[in-house]
Amino acid sequence: MARRRRDFYEVLGVAKDADEAEIKRSYRELARTFHPDLNPGGAEKFKEINEAYAVLSDAQARARYDRWGPDGEGSGGLGSVVDAVEEVLGDVLRRRKKKQRGRDLRYTLEVSFEEAAFGCTKTINVPVPTAVDPPPGATRPSPATREFSVVVPPGTREGAIKMLRGEGEAGHGGAPPGDLHVMVRVKDHPMFRREGHDVLCDVPLTMPQAALGAVLEVPTIDGPVKMRIPEGTQTGTSFRLRNHGMPDLSGRGKGDLLVTVRVKTPAKLTKEQKELLARFAQSAGESVDSIDGGFFQKMFSGE
Repeated sequence: MARRRRDFYEVLGVAKDADEAEIKRSYRELARTFHPDLNPGGAEKFKEINEAYAVLSDAQARARYDRWGPDGEGSGGLGSVVDAVEEVLGDVLRRRKKKQRGRDLRYTLEVSFEEAAFGCTKTINVPVPTAVDPPPGATRPSPATREFSVVVPPGTREGAIKMLRGEGEAGHGGAPPGDLHVMVRVKDHPMFRREGHDVLCDVPLTMPQAALGAVLEVPTIDGPVKMRIPEGTQTGTSFRLRNHGMPDLSGRGKGDLLVTVRVKTPAKLTKEQKELLARFAQSAGESVDSIDGGFFQKMFSGE
Protein backbone atom coordinates (compact mmCIF):
# COMPACT_ATOMS: atom_id res chain seq x y z
CA MET A 1 0.00 0.00 0.00
CA ALA A 2 1.44 3.35 -1.04
CA ARG A 3 2.15 5.76 1.76
CA ARG A 4 -0.08 8.82 2.07
CA ARG A 5 1.94 11.99 1.72
CA ARG A 6 1.54 14.89 4.15
CA ASP A 7 0.14 18.19 2.92
CA PHE A 8 3.00 19.91 1.07
CA TYR A 9 2.09 23.34 2.45
CA GLU A 10 2.29 21.90 5.96
CA VAL A 11 5.65 20.27 5.16
CA LEU A 12 7.13 23.64 4.14
CA GLY A 13 5.32 25.50 6.90
CA VAL A 14 3.63 28.03 4.59
CA ALA A 15 0.04 29.08 3.92
CA LYS A 16 -1.83 27.87 0.84
CA ASP A 17 -1.72 31.40 -0.63
CA ALA A 18 2.06 31.81 -0.06
CA ASP A 19 3.91 33.38 -2.96
CA GLU A 20 6.92 31.94 -4.76
CA ALA A 21 9.46 33.96 -2.70
CA GLU A 22 7.97 32.80 0.62
CA ILE A 23 7.96 29.17 -0.50
CA LYS A 24 11.59 29.40 -1.62
CA ARG A 25 12.68 31.08 1.63
CA SER A 26 11.00 28.47 3.80
CA TYR A 27 12.44 25.63 1.70
CA ARG A 28 16.01 26.95 2.02
CA GLU A 29 15.75 27.26 5.81
CA LEU A 30 14.36 23.75 6.20
CA ALA A 31 16.85 22.26 3.73
CA ARG A 32 19.77 23.72 5.68
CA THR A 33 18.37 22.26 8.91
CA PHE A 34 17.71 18.74 7.64
CA HIS A 35 20.44 18.28 5.02
CA PRO A 36 21.96 14.79 5.61
CA ASP A 37 25.49 16.20 5.67
CA LEU A 38 24.55 18.43 8.62
CA ASN A 39 21.87 16.27 10.22
CA PRO A 40 22.54 12.51 9.77
CA GLY A 41 19.06 11.68 11.07
CA GLY A 42 17.27 14.08 8.77
CA ALA A 43 17.41 12.14 5.47
CA GLU A 44 13.67 11.27 5.35
CA LYS A 45 12.64 14.78 6.37
CA PHE A 46 15.00 16.24 3.77
CA LYS A 47 13.43 14.06 1.09
CA GLU A 48 9.93 15.14 2.11
CA ILE A 49 10.92 18.83 1.99
CA ASN A 50 12.32 18.43 -1.51
CA GLU A 51 9.21 16.60 -2.70
CA ALA A 52 7.04 19.45 -1.46
CA TYR A 53 9.23 22.14 -2.99
CA ALA A 54 9.48 20.35 -6.35
CA VAL A 55 5.70 20.58 -6.62
CA LEU A 56 4.93 23.96 -5.04
CA SER A 57 7.73 25.76 -6.92
CA ASP A 58 6.29 24.66 -10.29
CA ALA A 59 3.16 26.64 -11.28
CA GLN A 60 1.48 23.83 -13.24
CA ALA A 61 2.34 21.13 -10.70
CA ARG A 62 1.09 23.38 -7.89
CA ALA A 63 -2.20 24.02 -9.70
CA ARG A 64 -2.77 20.28 -10.14
CA TYR A 65 -1.88 19.73 -6.48
CA ASP A 66 -4.29 22.43 -5.31
CA ARG A 67 -7.08 20.80 -7.34
CA TRP A 68 -6.47 17.10 -6.80
CA GLY A 69 -4.03 16.81 -3.89
CA PRO A 70 -0.98 14.49 -3.91
CA ASP A 71 -3.02 11.28 -4.26
CA GLY A 72 -6.24 12.41 -5.93
CA GLU A 73 -7.57 12.03 -9.49
CA GLY A 74 -5.69 13.76 -12.23
CA SER A 75 -2.48 13.72 -10.24
CA GLY A 76 -0.55 11.59 -12.71
CA GLY A 77 1.71 14.47 -13.66
CA LEU A 78 2.24 15.32 -10.00
CA GLY A 79 3.17 11.73 -9.21
CA SER A 80 5.77 11.76 -11.94
CA VAL A 81 7.36 14.89 -10.49
CA VAL A 82 7.45 13.39 -6.98
CA ASP A 83 8.80 10.06 -8.25
CA ALA A 84 11.55 11.89 -10.14
CA VAL A 85 12.50 13.79 -6.97
CA GLU A 86 12.59 10.56 -4.97
CA GLU A 87 14.80 8.93 -7.57
CA VAL A 88 17.26 11.84 -7.60
CA LEU A 89 17.40 12.03 -3.79
CA GLY A 90 17.78 8.27 -3.52
CA ASP A 91 20.76 8.43 -5.84
CA VAL A 92 22.28 11.28 -3.80
CA LEU A 93 21.85 9.34 -0.57
CA ARG A 94 23.33 6.18 -2.09
CA ARG A 95 26.38 8.12 -3.22
CA ARG A 96 26.64 9.68 0.21
CA LYS A 97 26.56 6.28 1.90
CA LYS A 98 29.53 5.23 -0.19
CA LYS A 99 31.46 8.08 1.38
CA GLN A 100 32.93 6.99 4.66
CA ARG A 101 35.17 9.00 6.93
CA GLY A 102 38.46 7.29 7.69
CA ARG A 103 38.83 5.52 11.01
CA ASP A 104 40.68 7.19 13.87
CA LEU A 105 44.03 5.65 14.80
CA ARG A 106 45.44 5.36 18.32
CA TYR A 107 49.04 5.32 19.51
CA THR A 108 50.35 4.96 23.08
CA LEU A 109 53.36 7.15 23.82
CA GLU A 110 55.36 6.22 26.92
CA VAL A 111 57.32 8.97 28.68
CA SER A 112 59.31 9.07 31.90
CA PHE A 113 58.12 10.81 35.06
CA GLU A 114 60.68 13.58 34.46
CA GLU A 115 59.63 14.03 30.81
CA ALA A 116 56.03 14.44 31.92
CA ALA A 117 57.14 16.98 34.53
CA PHE A 118 59.41 19.14 32.37
CA GLY A 119 57.92 18.48 28.94
CA CYS A 120 59.61 17.01 25.88
CA THR A 121 59.27 16.42 22.16
CA LYS A 122 59.08 12.79 21.08
CA THR A 123 59.31 11.29 17.60
CA ILE A 124 56.88 8.47 16.91
CA ASN A 125 56.48 6.14 13.94
CA VAL A 126 52.91 5.12 13.16
CA PRO A 127 52.21 2.24 10.75
CA VAL A 128 50.38 3.25 7.59
CA PRO A 129 47.06 1.33 7.60
CA THR A 130 46.59 -1.04 4.68
CA ALA A 131 43.27 -0.79 2.85
CA VAL A 132 42.98 -4.49 1.99
CA ASP A 133 44.36 -7.59 3.70
CA PRO A 134 46.46 -9.85 1.45
CA PRO A 135 44.77 -13.00 0.14
CA PRO A 136 45.33 -16.27 2.04
CA GLY A 137 48.80 -17.68 1.45
CA ALA A 138 50.22 -14.38 0.22
CA THR A 139 53.15 -12.81 2.03
CA ARG A 140 52.14 -9.79 4.06
CA PRO A 141 54.34 -6.83 3.07
CA SER A 142 56.33 -4.99 5.69
CA PRO A 143 54.15 -2.08 6.83
CA ALA A 144 55.29 1.40 5.93
CA THR A 145 55.38 3.98 8.72
CA ARG A 146 54.83 7.69 9.04
CA GLU A 147 56.93 9.84 11.38
CA PHE A 148 55.43 12.48 13.65
CA SER A 149 56.81 14.84 16.28
CA VAL A 150 54.63 14.99 19.39
CA VAL A 151 55.06 17.82 21.89
CA VAL A 152 54.45 16.76 25.49
CA PRO A 153 53.95 19.97 27.54
CA PRO A 154 55.30 20.32 31.12
CA GLY A 155 52.92 18.84 33.69
CA THR A 156 51.31 16.32 31.32
CA ARG A 157 49.18 13.73 33.14
CA GLU A 158 48.83 10.00 32.65
CA GLY A 159 46.18 9.33 29.98
CA ALA A 160 46.42 12.73 28.31
CA ILE A 161 45.54 12.57 24.61
CA LYS A 162 47.13 14.59 21.82
CA MET A 163 44.98 14.64 18.68
CA LEU A 164 46.57 15.06 15.25
CA ARG A 165 43.69 15.95 12.96
CA GLY A 166 43.50 14.29 9.56
CA GLU A 167 46.38 11.88 10.29
CA GLY A 168 44.24 8.77 10.71
CA GLU A 169 43.05 6.27 8.13
CA ALA A 170 42.16 7.68 4.70
CA GLY A 171 38.49 8.22 3.93
CA HIS A 172 36.52 6.43 1.19
CA GLY A 173 34.72 8.01 -1.73
CA GLY A 174 36.19 11.43 -1.15
CA ALA A 175 35.33 11.49 2.56
CA PRO A 176 37.82 13.12 4.96
CA PRO A 177 40.45 11.05 6.79
CA GLY A 178 40.24 10.14 10.44
CA ASP A 179 42.40 11.54 13.22
CA LEU A 180 45.42 10.19 15.09
CA HIS A 181 44.99 10.06 18.87
CA VAL A 182 48.26 9.83 20.82
CA MET A 183 47.68 8.74 24.43
CA VAL A 184 50.44 9.52 26.93
CA ARG A 185 51.48 6.87 29.43
CA VAL A 186 53.77 8.00 32.25
CA LYS A 187 56.21 5.38 33.58
CA ASP A 188 56.22 4.68 37.31
CA HIS A 189 59.04 6.35 39.23
CA PRO A 190 60.95 4.40 41.89
CA MET A 191 60.60 7.27 44.41
CA PHE A 192 58.00 9.82 43.32
CA ARG A 193 54.21 9.57 43.05
CA ARG A 194 51.86 12.16 41.62
CA GLU A 195 48.68 13.45 43.28
CA GLY A 196 47.14 16.29 41.32
CA HIS A 197 49.89 18.89 40.95
CA ASP A 198 51.70 17.65 44.06
CA VAL A 199 54.50 15.09 44.13
CA LEU A 200 54.77 12.63 47.03
CA CYS A 201 57.78 10.71 48.27
CA ASP A 202 58.92 8.78 51.36
CA VAL A 203 62.25 9.47 53.04
CA PRO A 204 63.89 7.12 55.61
CA LEU A 205 64.86 8.53 59.00
CA THR A 206 66.99 6.90 61.67
CA MET A 207 65.85 6.73 65.28
CA PRO A 208 68.52 9.21 66.46
CA GLN A 209 67.59 11.64 63.68
CA ALA A 210 63.92 11.39 64.61
CA ALA A 211 64.65 11.89 68.30
CA LEU A 212 67.34 14.59 68.09
CA GLY A 213 66.36 16.34 64.85
CA ALA A 214 68.49 16.61 61.73
CA VAL A 215 69.03 18.36 58.41
CA LEU A 216 68.38 15.96 55.54
CA GLU A 217 69.14 16.21 51.84
CA VAL A 218 65.90 15.09 50.19
CA PRO A 219 65.32 14.40 46.49
CA THR A 220 62.96 16.53 44.39
CA ILE A 221 62.22 16.50 40.67
CA ASP A 222 64.32 19.68 40.49
CA GLY A 223 67.29 18.13 42.31
CA PRO A 224 68.22 17.54 45.98
CA VAL A 225 67.36 20.20 48.58
CA LYS A 226 68.05 20.44 52.31
CA MET A 227 65.15 20.04 54.76
CA ARG A 228 65.21 20.45 58.55
CA ILE A 229 63.67 17.69 60.65
CA PRO A 230 62.64 18.89 64.16
CA GLU A 231 63.49 16.78 67.19
CA GLY A 232 60.87 14.32 68.32
CA THR A 233 59.57 13.71 64.78
CA GLN A 234 57.27 10.70 64.57
CA THR A 235 57.22 8.19 61.75
CA GLY A 236 54.58 9.07 59.13
CA THR A 237 54.97 12.84 59.60
CA SER A 238 54.75 14.77 56.31
CA PHE A 239 56.55 17.97 55.40
CA ARG A 240 55.63 20.28 52.50
CA LEU A 241 58.25 21.81 50.23
CA ARG A 242 56.61 24.59 48.25
CA ASN A 243 56.91 24.79 44.44
CA HIS A 244 58.74 21.47 44.04
CA GLY A 245 55.80 19.64 42.47
CA MET A 246 54.39 19.31 38.95
CA PRO A 247 53.92 22.38 36.74
CA ASP A 248 50.37 23.49 35.99
CA LEU A 249 49.56 22.96 32.29
CA SER A 250 48.12 26.47 32.15
CA GLY A 251 51.45 27.91 33.35
CA ARG A 252 50.10 28.97 36.75
CA GLY A 253 52.97 27.88 38.94
CA LYS A 254 53.79 24.45 40.34
CA GLY A 255 52.49 22.10 42.98
CA ASP A 256 54.38 21.09 46.14
CA LEU A 257 56.51 18.16 47.23
CA LEU A 258 55.10 16.25 50.21
CA VAL A 259 57.86 14.39 52.05
CA THR A 260 56.75 11.67 54.47
CA VAL A 261 59.42 10.42 56.88
CA ARG A 262 59.61 6.75 57.82
CA VAL A 263 61.60 6.02 60.98
CA LYS A 264 63.79 2.96 60.54
CA THR A 265 64.03 0.57 63.47
CA PRO A 266 67.45 -1.10 63.54
CA ALA A 267 67.16 -4.81 62.84
CA LYS A 268 70.54 -5.82 64.26
CA LEU A 269 72.09 -4.27 67.36
CA THR A 270 75.47 -4.86 68.91
CA LYS A 271 75.73 -5.72 72.57
CA GLU A 272 76.90 -2.19 73.33
CA GLN A 273 73.97 -0.66 71.44
CA LYS A 274 71.50 -2.85 73.30
CA GLU A 275 73.02 -1.79 76.62
CA LEU A 276 72.78 1.87 75.65
CA LEU A 277 69.10 1.52 74.71
CA ALA A 278 68.41 -0.36 77.94
CA ARG A 279 70.08 2.40 80.04
CA PHE A 280 68.07 5.00 78.09
CA ALA A 281 64.86 3.14 78.86
CA GLN A 282 65.75 2.89 82.58
CA SER A 283 66.59 6.62 82.72
CA ALA A 284 63.14 7.32 81.26
CA GLY A 285 61.54 5.09 83.89
CA GLU A 286 60.55 2.46 81.34
CA SER A 287 60.89 -1.31 81.51
CA VAL A 288 62.20 -3.01 78.40
CA ASP A 289 60.66 -6.29 79.59
CA SER A 290 57.10 -5.00 79.88
CA ILE A 291 54.81 -4.72 76.87
CA ASP A 292 52.04 -2.79 78.59
CA GLY A 293 53.10 0.84 78.92
CA GLY A 294 56.65 0.02 77.86
CA PHE A 295 59.19 2.34 76.29
CA PHE A 296 58.89 1.01 72.74
CA GLN A 297 55.09 1.11 72.86
CA LYS A 298 55.15 4.78 73.81
CA MET A 299 57.85 5.56 71.23
CA PHE A 300 55.76 4.27 68.35
CA SER A 301 52.45 5.64 69.69
CA GLY A 302 53.90 9.15 69.75
CA GLU A 303 53.30 9.70 73.49
